[in-house]
Amino acid sequence: MSEHGTWRRVSREGRRFLRGRTRTLRRLALWSLLESAHTFLGGYAVARALDDGFLAGRTGTGIGWLAVAGVGALLGALALRGVFGGLADLVEPLRDGLVRRSVRQAIGLAVSDPARASRAGDSGAVSRLTQQTEMARDSFAGLVLIARSFVFTALGALLGLAALAPVLLVLVLPALLLGTAAFLATLRPMARVQRAALDADEALSGRTGELAAGLRDVIACGGGASAGAGIELLIAEPERLTGRLARWTALRTLALGVAGRLPVVVLLAGTPWLLGRGVSAGAVAGALTYLVQSLLPALDALMTAVGAAGTRLLVVLDRFCDPEAAPRPHPEPLAVDPGPVSGPPAPPAPPAPPAPTSPAVELRRVRFAYGPRAHPVIDDLDLLVRPGEHLAVVGPSGIGKSTLTALIAGLLPPGRGTVRVAGAPACGAPGRAAPGYGPDVRRTLLPQQAYVFTGTVHENLTHLCPGPVSRGEVERATAVLGADALVARLGGPDAVVDPGRLTPGERQHLALAAAYLSPAPLLLLDEATCHLDPRAEERAERALAERPGTLVVVAHRISSAVRADRVLVLDGTRAVCGTHAELPARSPLYRDLVGLWNAQG
Repeated sequence: MSEHGTWRRVSREGRRFLRGRTRTLRRLALWSLLESAHTFLGGYAVARALDDGFLAGRTGTGIGWLAVAGVGALLGALALRGVFGGLADLVEPLRDGLVRRSVRQAIGLAVSDPARASRAGDSGAVSRLTQQTEMARDSFAGLVLIARSFVFTALGALLGLAALAPVLLVLVLPALLLGTAAFLATLRPMARVQRAALDADEALSGRTGELAAGLRDVIACGGGASAGAGIELLIAEPERLTGRLARWTALRTLALGVAGRLPVVVLLAGTPWLLGRGVSAGAVAGALTYLVQSLLPALDALMTAVGAAGTRLLVVLDRFCDPEAAPRPHPEPLAVDPGPVSGPPAPPAPPAPPAPTSPAVELRRVRFAYGPRAHPVIDDLDLLVRPGEHLAVVGPSGIGKSTLTALIAGLLPPGRGTVRVAGAPACGAPGRAAPGYGPDVRRTLLPQQAYVFTGTVHENLTHLCPGPVSRGEVERATAVLGADALVARLGGPDAVVDPGRLTPGERQHLALAAAYLSPAPLLLLDEATCHLDPRAEERAERALAERPGTLVVVAHRISSAVRADRVLVLDGTRAVCGTHAELPARSPLYRDLVGLWNAQG
């Protein structure tokens, strides 16, 4: 919509809002009249104190008129106290109404265009509900307060100038009007820049929401660079707009200088002319008091408020007055390339995994700490896991179990020592499907928060496989894992999965089936079954242990350790590794864990 249409729409809504609050406006006006009295007395009393008092040799009269000016200051303070009470009655209903309208707009979008609302998450509505409502509230409050102050201050000052000598208005008004006209000329361009800045803010908010919702898919697709580039463009846009705003602000500052300083210069330069035409020195001093202490500060505050808060308020209110109020289109599409929209792309065929002639996992004198001065989480650890072995890792929470799996997965480099997987360094390129892209075919890590993306059930179950997987293989895997009932409930292999509608246990079940189908010879389960019930967990772990390859399980139940070939106990001082039957005699911590488990079982 054009700027003219925007102004008409906002002004129509504004008049409707103000018409319903005439009582509050009258109360504001009555309190503001006291402020006019304060302004009038400020300059008039100074003029009378000089002409009728000090210059006439009557010191007492001069002091009396200054006392009158002091009473005027007390009236101004009293008026300001009443003004703030009325201002709250005007501003808070505006904010409440904007919040209600923003919620209605978001609900209306969800009802009228659910696909668009689901795709974008209407992050623009979130920006309106939070940042923009507060922006409108603060801008409106400041604008009303300053505009009201200017109107009644100017009224008192101009009446005072006319009372002292009407010719004073002839000198002062032209400069004031010239600066005001120059200032008004900058409003429309600044409003355009403010509008563009809010467009950029909504676009960045929406894009960030989309990226955050699909971050795991972006990483899985290898599309981090392209997605990040789109965000960088949106971040750079506010910088460009800030430069434009700074240029218009410089012009506005020049207009403020004309309106706020030129009248004083004209008055001082014209003082000899005024004195020659019978204007008293006290009247000139009173006029200077009106300008310096009242009129020009009020004008400066008004121009600053209108130039910043006013244009911002106009643009923000346009968002809420728009009957459609839909988020504006993003300037750039969020591209995650390569890969189809429905799920992550199939990576190129990887090289064959290394032959299991080397240990599946080998750690030598490994030390790791989260920071150079931090206490080590893993310290001087030696571990050898044979190909085909099932190892369980147990220990208290925070002892380093997840850190150990991250070291083996190559997500963390050791601070000291070596970590090798299938004979090659855990952190490094060997075993990757392609440089910088795709999964490491030597290992698959399942964290506690299972990875499920928006795509079909079949795609979620086979995304760790380098090549096509038949429907029969998928059905056998889900049957072995006990996930076949879940797949049927979701609508079959071709049904589209919405991760947000799955329970944590359902997501873990799908991820376990995907790990079962993965060709990686090493599976790392970091509490990847914690949301399953004990029977489902046992079935999944037995199936994964019988699968060809090596299984390392971070256990949250001792029953997982009972099923393992060996158990690694991390207790913070030393690591002990052995079978379930051996460890109670070698590890007091494991003995306590088993005793607690037996007592509960």
